Amino acid sequence: MTHIGKARRLRRLVDAAGRAVLIPMDHGVSNGPVDGLVDPRAAVAAVARGGATGVIVHKGLVRTIDGALGATPLLVHLSASTALNPRPNDKRLVGTVEECVALGADAVSIHVNVGDERESDMLEDFGRVSADCERLGMPLLAMMYPRGKDIRDPHAVENVKHVTRLAAELGADIVKAPYTGSVETFREVVRGCPMPVVISGGPRSESPEAFLRMVADARAAGGAGVSVGRNVWQHASPEAMTRAISAIVFKGASVDDALRALKA
Repeated sequence: MTHIGKARRLRRLVDAAGRAVLIPMDHGVSNGPVDGLVDPRAAVAAVARGGATGVIVHKGLVRTIDGALGATPLLVHLSASTALNPRPNDKRLVGTVEECVALGADAVSIHVNVGDERESDMLEDFGRVSADCERLGMPLLAMMYPRGKDIRDPHAVENVKHVTRLAAELGADIVKAPYTGSVETFREVVRGCPMPVVISGGPRSESPEAFLRMVADARAAGGAGVSVGRNVWQHASPEAMTRAISAIVFKGASVDDALRALKA
């Protein structure tokens, strides 16, 4: 029965081709009320109107944003650390899958920094969350980043290939990872991961064109879409940016067409 529940929830997050536009808004825990998220209800309402297939928040914000979500699926993030901590990469669980079921979530997400000194603790948490998701029929998005003192390039294809495959092997249903910089290298990532891979956005880009080109290139490589925050809700029009991204991810629109949609 749990497999049926997971499949039903996944169909809310992705289209028939397995593509998704997910908007993380969990940054208030790590960085406080940053620009773009001072009013989370407004941010959620904007990306919902723009066509996002999921919004990611921590459990305490669910009541705040519920009315703004409409029919947009809800993902609850279970990992936390703060920029005030001398070890900000040490992500710890601050919620349970059972709590997320009670909140009406369509999926949960976790964050693992592979290469950090506390990697083993984060992987142990991953295993527990994955087992609970399987038992309760809850899809799992794994945000996987190569990060640590010995990681020279978090975007290097060998590093990203490793962390995405790791997530699939531990039970993730969707994997989020950094873009590797080219269609050719990201195609290697997608080929080596049996689960859909969506790209992270990183810090806000000063060039919407460059950002949208990254989205288009990831799709051309076989990527399943995006899980991006700051490049959406810190844009002058989060609704328009979500719509532009969605045009690329779901319809295969060109970057030029997406830019026109962004400026319309």
